[in-house]
Amino acid sequence: MRRTVVTTGTAGIYARDAVSAAAAQRTLAEAFPGRFLLGPGVSHPVLVADVRGHRFGPPVATMRAYLDAIDAAPFGPPATAPPRVVAALGPKMIQLAGERSWGAHPLGMPVEHTRPARKLLGPQALPAVTQLVVLEPSRSGAAELARAHAAAALPNRLTLLRDLGFDDAESLDDQLVEALVATGDPDDVARRVGEHLDAGADHVSLHVITATPDEPPSRQWEELAARLL
Repeated sequence: MRRTVVTTGTAGIYARDAVSAAAAQRTLAEAFPGRFLLGPGVSHPVLVADVRGHRFGPPVATMRAYLDAIDAAPFGPPATAPPRVVAALGPKMIQLAGERSWGAHPLGMPVEHTRPARKLLGPQALPAVTQLVVLEPSRSGAAELARAHAAAALPNRLTLLRDLGFDDAESLDDQLVEALVATGDPDDVARRVGEHLDAGADHVSLHVITATPDEPPSRQWEELAARLL
């Protein structure tokens, strides 16, 4: 645990102003060199407007302005700007991530998204994708959990999924649910991780979904670690 790198995925840019984010990032970078990676993201209109009461601005322009403000924020050491990645789904946000950060952090997208993201970022940037995962002994229970989370993720991914060839994305058929959420046993998840890596991802993190979200998925983490580490 003394060498583990911790990243925020995703740190909503409407949750804290850029000066506060910059101060927190640089403080952690100074205290724990090389162990903190900031991952800002624009979040979702419902969370921004309905929950937080902010006005949801144009995503790419708002993120660009936020990164400008972070870079201009007053603070002392470290002299070198700490690293960051940008939570990105659409092509313009991915391009901005490649221009202004280490790379992009797409969450909850199928393997079909990873390959074009890699091309947009170029060979030097970091595509660090997050795959949604359900490890549930009951096949019906796994399908129910996967569909619920796929449905929640669908609204701000609908156009992107159509562009990737999921023409009837609104129906959320079994093929699309499985593309968005990996289900099965640790071997099935390992295959999905391999597919992302083959498609150009440099790093794949796993977001484990359970029926008890208030409890850490310790069993699932242990099963995945035994297979993947």
